[in-house]
Amino acid sequence: MTSPRWPVAAIVGAGLIFALLATANAAGYRYGVSDQGFYVSAIFEDLHPGAYPRDRVVLAPQGSLTTIDEIGAAIIRHTGISLPLLCAMGYIAALAGLWAAIWLIGGSLYQSTWSTVALGLALTLRHRVTQTGANTLEGYFHPRMLAFALGALGLAAFLRHRAWTAIALVALAALIHPTTAIWFAVLLGPALVVSTPSLRRPLLAGAAVGAVFAGWALLGPLRPRLAIMDDLWISAFAGKDYVFPTAWPVSTWALNLMLPALIFWILKVRARTATAGMDAGIMAGAAALLACFLISLPFIHTHVALAVQLQSSRVFWLLDLLATIYLTWWLVDRPSATRAATHRRRVVVVALLAALTVGRGGYIVFFEHPERRFARMGLPATDWQDAMDWLRGQPLDTHVLADPNHAFKYSTSVRIGAERDVLLEGGKDSAMALYAREVGVRVVERSAAIGDFAQMTPEHARELAGRYDLDYLVTEADLALPMAYRNAQMRIYSLK
Repeated sequence: MTSPRWPVAAIVGAGLIFALLATANAAGYRYGVSDQGFYVSAIFEDLHPGAYPRDRVVLAPQGSLTTIDEIGAAIIRHTGISLPLLCAMGYIAALAGLWAAIWLIGGSLYQSTWSTVALGLALTLRHRVTQTGANTLEGYFHPRMLAFALGALGLAAFLRHRAWTAIALVALAALIHPTTAIWFAVLLGPALVVSTPSLRRPLLAGAAVGAVFAGWALLGPLRPRLAIMDDLWISAFAGKDYVFPTAWPVSTWALNLMLPALIFWILKVRARTATAGMDAGIMAGAAALLACFLISLPFIHTHVALAVQLQSSRVFWLLDLLATIYLTWWLVDRPSATRAATHRRRVVVVALLAALTVGRGGYIVFFEHPERRFARMGLPATDWQDAMDWLRGQPLDTHVLADPNHAFKYSTSVRIGAERDVLLEGGKDSAMALYAREVGVRVVERSAAIGDFAQMTPEHARELAGRYDLDYLVTEADLALPMAYRNAQMRIYSLK
C-alpha cells in the first residue's frame, strides 16, 4: 500500500513545518540544558583531557557505555565546528530523520496523503511517556532522539521490505545511543523473523551469536553491574520516579498497557480489511517489547543494577510510536461506508490535530515560556552566565561550590557554563548515580555536607572548601568572604 507520491519541494516544506511545530511544542530549542549536562561535558572532556579532574568520576560510568562523546569530539577536531553548532546540527538531524521516517512509514501503511500529514502532526505533540523517563521529543540535542529517529527509519525500511537496511540503521543507532538501539532491535528482530522467511536462518543464527556474546559480557565486563543495589545507592536517585516500574501506581500500569492493547486491536482490525501487509511482524515485535519489559520486572524489583540501568520501561516509548502510527490509520484511513464519509473524516482529523499542535505550541512559546527565544544556539546572556564566563577564565582544575539546584535554577550547569568542576549538580549527579554506586555515595555524602544552600554561611563555606579543596563559591547572597567577581545578580567569592 502506498500513498500518492509527494514532490520533493512538498516533502521538504512539510518537514520544515514539522520541525517548527515539534520545536514549539518542546518550548523552543536550547543549548546546554538538561541531559546535555552529561553529553556536552563528556564531549568537552574528550576534547580537553585535563578537564574535570574531580568530576571525571561522575561522567565515566555512563561515558564508558557510549561512544557519542568520542564521535562528537572527532567531528569537532576534523571540521573545526563549535560544540554548540555540533549540537544544533544533531538536533536538526534528529528531526529530519524522524520526518523522513514519518513520510516513508506513511507511504508504506497509508492510502492517502491526509494520513501521513496526520501522523506528522500527531508526532509533534511532545509528551512524556507515562513515568518512563522518556519524552517523545526534546527541545535540545539528545543522542537518544537521534538514535530514535534512526530506529524509526529502520521501522520504515522494514515496512518497505528492506530488511538489511533496517538492520544497518539499528546498528548505526547503537553507536549513538546503545539502549535505544537495543529496544529497536527487540522490535525489529522478531518482526523480521516473522515477516521475512528468507532471513529467518541468518537472523536466528545472529540471535544465537548475540546470546552467546551477551552471556560472555554478563560473566565478564558487565559482571560488576549484576550487583544488588543497596539502600544507600538507591537513595541517591530516589527522586527519579521512572527508575522502578515495580512501584508504579495502577493508573500508570493502565495507561502504559493500553498502548500494546491498542496496537494489537487495530492490527486485528486491519487484518479483517485486507490491509495487513507487514502487520504480523509488527505484532510479534510489539509482543517482544512487552515481554522483555515484563521479564525484567523481577530483576528490577530485586534491584539488580544492570536491570535497573537498562530502564526497560522505555519500551513504552516505541509502543507509543507504534500506537500513534496505527491509531492514525484507524482514525484517518480505515474504510467507511462511502468515499465521501472517509474524506470528511480525514479532513476533520487533520484539522483537529493541526489546531491542537499549533495552539499548544503557540501557547507554550508565547504564554508559558515568553522569556525564551524560539531557538538559542549558544549559552544565554544572563548574570549567571556572565559569572560562568569569568570562571571559565580560571585554571582548568578550578573547583566550584554552587547551589546544588543551579542547573535547574539558572538553566545551565557549572560544568557546561564554566567548563569547570562543581561540588554537586544535584539533578544530573543523582541521575548519573544510577550507573555507579561510587557516584551514589558521593551524591548522598555531598548533599548532606552542603545542607540548605540558601543558609550558607562563611564558616560553612570555608569548612567545605577545606574538606573538598574548593576554589570559589557562586551565590546571590552577600557574604563576609573575599570577593573575586560580581555582577548585578551573582557574587563569586574566593575560598582560598
